[in-house]
Order: sequence, then C-alpha cells, then structure tokens
Amino acid sequence: MARIRPRITVVPALATAAALLMCSCSAGAGKGAEGAKGGGATAAKSGQRLTVALGTAADSRGPAPAVSGARSGGTVKVANLNDYSHLDPQKVYAGEGYSTSLLWGRQLTQYQVVDGRPKLVGDLATDTGKSSDGGRTWTYRLKDGVAWEDGKPITSAHIKYGIERTFAPGFELGPTYWPEWLTDSEDRSAAVKKYGGPKDGDLKAIETPDDKTIVFRFPKPQSDVPYMAAQSSSSPVREDKDTGTGYDVRPFATGPYKIVEHKQNQSLTLERNPHWKAETDPIRHQYPERFEFTFGKKTLNTAQEVFNARGSGPDTVTTKDEVPPELYAEAARDPKKKELIVAGSRGAYTNDLYIKNSRVTDPEVRKAIHYLFPREQARQVLGGPRLGDFATTLSSPAVVGWKKYDLYPVKPTGDIEKAKEHLARAKTKVTTLTYAYESDAPEKDRLAQVLVDAFAKAGVKLVVKPLEKATFHNEVFRGPAPYDMWLSTNSVDWPTPATLLPDSFHSKLDALANSIRYANPEVDKELERIAGIGDAQQKADALIALERTVMKDVPVVPFLYTSVSQFRGANIGGAAIHPIYGSIAAASLYLKKS
Repeated sequence: MARIRPRITVVPALATAAALLMCSCSAGAGKGAEGAKGGGATAAKSGQRLTVALGTAADSRGPAPAVSGARSGGTVKVANLNDYSHLDPQKVYAGEGYSTSLLWGRQLTQYQVVDGRPKLVGDLATDTGKSSDGGRTWTYRLKDGVAWEDGKPITSAHIKYGIERTFAPGFELGPTYWPEWLTDSEDRSAAVKKYGGPKDGDLKAIETPDDKTIVFRFPKPQSDVPYMAAQSSSSPVREDKDTGTGYDVRPFATGPYKIVEHKQNQSLTLERNPHWKAETDPIRHQYPERFEFTFGKKTLNTAQEVFNARGSGPDTVTTKDEVPPELYAEAARDPKKKELIVAGSRGAYTNDLYIKNSRVTDPEVRKAIHYLFPREQARQVLGGPRLGDFATTLSSPAVVGWKKYDLYPVKPTGDIEKAKEHLARAKTKVTTLTYAYESDAPEKDRLAQVLVDAFAKAGVKLVVKPLEKATFHNEVFRGPAPYDMWLSTNSVDWPTPATLLPDSFHSKLDALANSIRYANPEVDKELERIAGIGDAQQKADALIALERTVMKDVPVVPFLYTSVSQFRGANIGGAAIHPIYGSIAAASLYLKKS
C-alpha cells in the first residue's frame, strides 16, 4: 500500500550490506519459464520466500548472465490492451512499467535475475552505493563506457538533473521519496516549497564533484537508498533532450533498445541501441532486433491468436495482460496450451479491501466488515485460486522480517454472526455503506453483487458505485470522496517494509498517500521514532512489529497474496515473471527462430 495510489511497485527484501533479502519467485522462472520443469503454467504459490544475497561490485559488472537457449535476431511482438500511462522515467510508477522500461532505460542500481532469484546490483553505478555519516551520506561512482543512444557519455550531472525533475510540477504522481528525503519533508507538497525543481537552479543536497561521482546528503539517516536508486525516478535525463511533456512519449535511451516510433494508444517500436555496451550491463540482454508493441486489441482476441497459433500469435507475448478467464480453464487442461501460460507470484503485492477510516470511524464497524467480506466467493468470481492465496497480514511474506499473524481469524466464506456482534457494539448504528469499483470488466460487476448479498445478511445495505477506470483512483483517493470501501492492490515500493507504514499510515500524510485517512497517535509517535534508525535490519524489524498495532484497528481487510498468469507465443523464449516487478520480463525475451 506504499502510497496507496495508482501504481504498483516493487517487492522482495533487504537488510544491511551483505545481508539477506527475502523475495518472492515466479513459478517456472529460470531456463525461460516455458522450459522449466512443470511448465510455465505451474500453479504459482503466492507469497513464496527465497533467500538471495545483496550484490557486490563484482556482481555489478556486465554482461548479464545469459538466458539458457537464447539466440539473437528477429522481432518480438508485444500485444497489450492499453498503452503506458507514462514513459518519462520520473513519472513511471507501476511495476510492469518499470520492467518494460528496462529495455530503453537504466538506473543507478537494478535487480539482476538469475533462475528467478533477484539480486540488487549496480547498474549505471559500480556497486549498490557506499554510505557514511550514519546513513546520511550515500556515494555512487558511475561505470566507464555507459552512454546515451547518440553515443555521448552518461554523467553524474545527468543523474542529478533527472532526480531534480521529481520536484517539478507535473511529477506529482511519480515516486516522492527523493523530494521528501533530500529536504526532510513529510510529503511532496512540503518538499517543493523548499525546492521547486530545475527551474530553481542547483539542488545543494546532491553533489557532483566530477562526471563519474554523485553524492547524496540527507538530513536524516536513510538506510534504503540502494533500493530507491533502482526505481525509474533514479534514471538520468539530459537537459538538452528534456522535451517536457514530449519526454513522456519518447524518452532518450540508455538501455539496449531505443524508441524509434511511438503512436500513443496504437503502437511503440524499439530497435537496438548501437551505443549500449553489454559489458557495462549486468541486467539486460539485446537478443531481438526489434520490439513491436501494439495497443488496443482485446486481450481475449490476442490470447486466442497465441493459444491457437494463428497469424503472428507464435511471435507474440503480453507484458501487461493476464489470461482471460474464458480461456484459462481450457488452456490449463491442454498440455500444449498450458506451456504458453507464464504463471508466478506478484511478489510483495497483496490485494485488500480498503476502508475509508475517516468515514467508517468506529473500529467495531470495520471489524464487522472484516467478518462480512466473503473472500472465497470474491476470489471465485474474479478468477479463482490462480489469483493467489488468502492473506491475513498487511504486508506480504516477500518483505524482509515478515511474520505471519491472524488477529481476527475468519472462515474464507465469512462469518455473519460475528459481524452482527461487532455491529451491535458500534456506538452508531450502521445501516448503509458504499462500495466503489472500476466498471471495466463483468467480473467486477459480479463481485459487487456478491458483496451486496453478503452485507445484506447482516442488515447492511451496500450501495455500489461503478466508476470509470481512467478516473477511479483520482476519485476514491480524494480526501472527502463519498466512498466507504474499494478493492485495490498494495505493495511496498522495494523489498523492505520502509515504504509501507511510513508512507501510507501517518496521520499527517495527505490523501494521495494516506488515502484511507488512517489516524492513530500511538502509531504516529512510533513511526517518528523509527524514522531515525539508520540500520536497515533494525528499521525493518521495528516496522514489522508496528504492523500488528496498526492492524488491530482494521484499517483495511487483507484479501490475497496475489499471483499472476500471463501468456506467450510458442516461438517466444525466456518468458518468466519478474520476481520484483510481477510481470513478464521483456529484457530477457528472445525468439526461438526467426
């Protein structure tokens, strides 16, 4: 729920340098999911945990470990229903957007994935960063030979300019950590009052003593900088190539591919970047000659072409969309089609029923909602067990230090009698609640009816409010929005719990961050204490412990540790769910024949 806003972000987990990370891994990953034992359609166990090492400077050198069986050449066709909301690296704030943008963009650090296991390594930087001054100062050194698509070298000034842009108008919906951390501000609004972006000149908190060195000086200890450095907002931008809103359509490339054409909501075409050097890159590959993205075709039609090998189906993959419910059962029964399903865990994502605490103020009513929520029926109408396992915690098992708990045990079908008991204890009698949802799929309409029926059994009328998908998050996240509940996905923004409670549950946060308007003075005080901890492991342990205190208030109802089922054509190799970003990793794809 980090930021409880319209995005996704990241997963698994770190502690301190040379410490261990906890992460979630996709089923069938490694050897290209289609070649793994059991096939790409192996049912993903959501919330799986693996242990992987934090990368060293040696791990940060290129080239990336080869994908088994990969070959060079040909054109990979990517068919997604929708175009990308943003390509500007400082505006990208969605897991699949992070994953696919690795084709043309690079960051200070990034996740290297080998056989499904992620490891944080230096990307443009020689390592994951060196800290000093109790975690207040972080220094990065850029590699030799890293260049833009026109061959000019990438410099520390380009990194600094890219990060300075996160303060500017128009970047409000991107990650806000750089502005908040560098100015010691509680939210972005406060940060931009201190510095308004490149128009205000030089940001003193970032130093570039030479073209290869960049130094970040934070007012408070920041133990998670190596992970923030992997987000797209940490990408370099050249001021002479910054076209403003146009940069959101075609950013200048630093990765193995460059954008040669982008017709919004229609197509996106990539070709090899001749100035990318594999020996500098431990993350990415440059197997296909081209990537051709198309947008707008219904997912059902694309999936039928892929599963039935019609037209360009064998050369087609989706990086955004899932197997349509109408086709999943049939495909899973057919051995040949089953191999085309790429299944995996979404890592540190959980799906929850959010409750607007400022409207549903009585904890007894929120507890009643917890017991009324029919998890089994809800999961079934949305797609069944393949969507994930039932959750009982706010954070995912993929987060460092995670501990299993179940404060208010309930059967998957719900418990009407327990719900009635809590409603009877409420200070104010509740007879009506509202539920908002995206009206873009029939299964979401069916879910709304399931909830109406469940709440009616306890004497509560549930008023459902279908909203347009394009405006849904802007509507429900507004502070005074007249909606009591909605279903959505939460995630940490990187492997530690540092972006969950601090960035969504402090009462001082605005409605964009703390959209459920949770407020607990005891939690606020503890969050402020934890903010001063400079050791990543100690900070993670304290935040995980605090999570139980938060969940006693039932601010949200945990639903699923989520899984994903996507699909690929028979000629597509290297298709596996990225264990961090939760979708098929485009940077490892290849064509088996061309």
